[in-house]
Amino acid sequence: MSKVLLISTGGTITMVREKGTEALVPADMETFKAFIPELNAGVFDVDIEAFHPLIDSSDIGPESWKQMAQMVYDHYDAYDGFVILHGTDTMSYSASALSFMLENLGKPVVFTGSQLPVGVLRSDAKENLLTAIEIAAAKDEDGNALVPEVTIYFEDRLFRANRTTKRNAEHFSAFNSYNYPALAKAGVHITYQPHLVHYSDPNEPLVLHTEFDTNVAVLKLFPGIQPSVVRALLRTRGLKGVVLETFGAGNAPSDRWLYKELKAAVDKGIIVVNKTQCNTGSVEMGLYAVSLNLMKAGVLSGYDITTEALLTKMMMLLGEMPERAKELLGKDLCGEMTVD
Repeated sequence: MSKVLLISTGGTITMVREKGTEALVPADMETFKAFIPELNAGVFDVDIEAFHPLIDSSDIGPESWKQMAQMVYDHYDAYDGFVILHGTDTMSYSASALSFMLENLGKPVVFTGSQLPVGVLRSDAKENLLTAIEIAAAKDEDGNALVPEVTIYFEDRLFRANRTTKRNAEHFSAFNSYNYPALAKAGVHITYQPHLVHYSDPNEPLVLHTEFDTNVAVLKLFPGIQPSVVRALLRTRGLKGVVLETFGAGNAPSDRWLYKELKAAVDKGIIVVNKTQCNTGSVEMGLYAVSLNLMKAGVLSGYDITTEALLTKMMMLLGEMPERAKELLGKDLCGEMTVD
């Protein structure tokens, strides 16, 4: 019987109605398990560890990522897979972060949650959780994990975590992976796509990275953006990295002042990475003349990476290996982007 560790951080999925007020409040694990008796059905051996206290996902950041990753690392040899319950608002950030923190991962780490609390009649919590557990436990005929990477399972799709973005605050299909296909689809059967899965070298041990440098920022360009706004951000004390969200295939206004500000930032050692504002598609610097100034200024291409993955990757690299951060931001580490 496959052993799965369920790690609960909090989020909508853990909510139940409070008696008397009917307000939604976080449930303790015994109450939570009572809503999903299938956890005790004996199909899988599931243990549960929970954050104390449980955290709203809007309050989750690097310290929580460290705690999640450390729990996986500490229990790595004892379990076949891991499921992490998490609020949807920042799930793509957390799951992307763990994909970089758990280097040479050889077992499934599946993030899931729900749009409706487990204590609500029409909740999507049960289906999401039980399918996530099945995916975390799934092995091939040789006993190898089917999807040994960090993923997000929601509604009926399994996505590579560092390719995801929350796309909808209302529908059950809350997430999408715009630039990479689903790794599995769940219906009557779960159909896996093993040719799409990222496999680490089985001969390399799991390595845990826990240092983050959060001196980063996102600069989203828009028509009419003022020099004072760009200047204020790029001259922020201690700034080390910038995600530059540009138009289309990586284009920016051709104003001379913008080039000078970006060039000055890069010359000071600030890493600036070009990320398209479009959900689908990739940065192609040099394709249009309006992106040439970015290249001349020393701005790097982010290709088709998500903002969530780029930010967490940048923070981890600046924290763990700052001398190699610029080099590694241009490389695909664990399937997070398609490099030309």
